[in-house]
Amino acid sequence: MSRPLTRITYVEDEPDIRAVAQIALAELGGFTVDVCGSGAEALARAPAFKPDMIVLDVMMPVMDGIETYRAIKADSRLAHAPVVFMTARVQSHEVENYKAIGVRGVIPKPFDPLTLSDQVRAMWQDCQSDRSAA
Repeated sequence: MSRPLTRITYVEDEPDIRAVAQIALAELGGFTVDVCGSGAEALARAPAFKPDMIVLDVMMPVMDGIETYRAIKADSRLAHAPVVFMTARVQSHEVENYKAIGVRGVIPKPFDPLTLSDQVRAMWQDCQSDRSAA
């Protein structure tokens, strides 16, 4: 039996997108969400927050999503958490590259706030199914 998704670290540098996603995930989806404005902030806060899943923007200044992803996977306190990218960079070769490094899913931007929680839950279920099949 899979455990429910309850805690999400959401990383996005754009304040407007961050606000909409937070409302979509917390208010509509019922998740406990820790919202971070940068990869560095997420790496500093996520170990204490203990997210079940991390939703991560790709295009961020200083430390982009791929660098942040690699740092998350190198941290033994976070490596267990599946990472989903939320990005406008969704050409097939880009998505293939994300999946090749281990990203569990890609949510295209712009996203629909009304369906965001369902998309995240579906990706969580896929991760749980993969774990029980292994």
